[in-house]
Amino acid sequence: MEQQKLKRLTGYLREFATEERWETISEVAAKRTRHITVVVENIYQPHNASAVLRSCDGFGIQDVYIIENDNEFDASSQVTIGADQWLNIQRFNKKGVNNTISCINTLKEKGYQIIATSPHENDTDLNNLSVDQKTALVFGNELDGISDTVKEMADGYVKIPMTGFSESFNISVSAAICLYDVTLRLRNSEVSWRLDEDELEQLKYEWLKNSIKAGDELEKKWLKNNPDT
Repeated sequence: MEQQKLKRLTGYLREFATEERWETISEVAAKRTRHITVVVENIYQPHNASAVLRSCDGFGIQDVYIIENDNEFDASSQVTIGADQWLNIQRFNKKGVNNTISCINTLKEKGYQIIATSPHENDTDLNNLSVDQKTALVFGNELDGISDTVKEMADGYVKIPMTGFSESFNISVSAAICLYDVTLRLRNSEVSWRLDEDELEQLKYEWLKNSIKAGDELEKKWLKNNPDT
C-alpha cells in the first residue's frame, strides 16, 4: 500500500484505540530490528517452540523463520501469551522439498550471514560473534540439533561458553541467552539496526489493526470508501 494512504488508514484506525495503546505500539515498534533474525529447524516440543517466540518478542526480534521438514511447529498459547501475534513468522513446510535449503537461500538473498548454533563444530564463543553484519541465528531441534544441511550451508558457528558438565543448553534457553547477548551489544553499537521508516509505519499499522476489535472489517470499510486516496 502506498505510504501516504497507509498513514491515512492508520489515522482512521487510531480513532478506535486508546492513546495509551498507540503510544505503546509506537514505543515497542521503535525498538524492533531485522538486523538479527531467528531460524528454528524441526522443533517438536510446543513448550520450546513457544518459549523461542516469546524470547524473540521480548528482545525485539521481528522476524522468525520456521523450518518444518520433519516436525510441525506447534506453539502453545499458554507459553507465548500472545507474543506470536507481534512477530512476522515465515514458515517453510512444503512437501517434497528440502525446506532448510529454501529458508537459508531466502535469508542469504536478503543479505544475512547464516550462523548456526552448535557446541560441536568449529565455532566461536557467542560473545565474540560480530553484530556488524545482518545475522540469522539458526537453532536445531531438541534431540539432534542442527541438520547436516545447515552445517553445509552455514557461514559460521557459535557456541555459548559453558563451565559445567552439560555440553549444551535446552534450545529455548540457548535462544534466550543468544538473543540477550547479541541484542544488547547491537543496541550499544553504531550499527543501523532499527527498521526503516516504511517498515516502521507498516508494522505500527499492522499492530494497531490487530489490537482493535473488528480491525479487518474497519479496514475494509475505509478502503471501500477511499478507493483512490
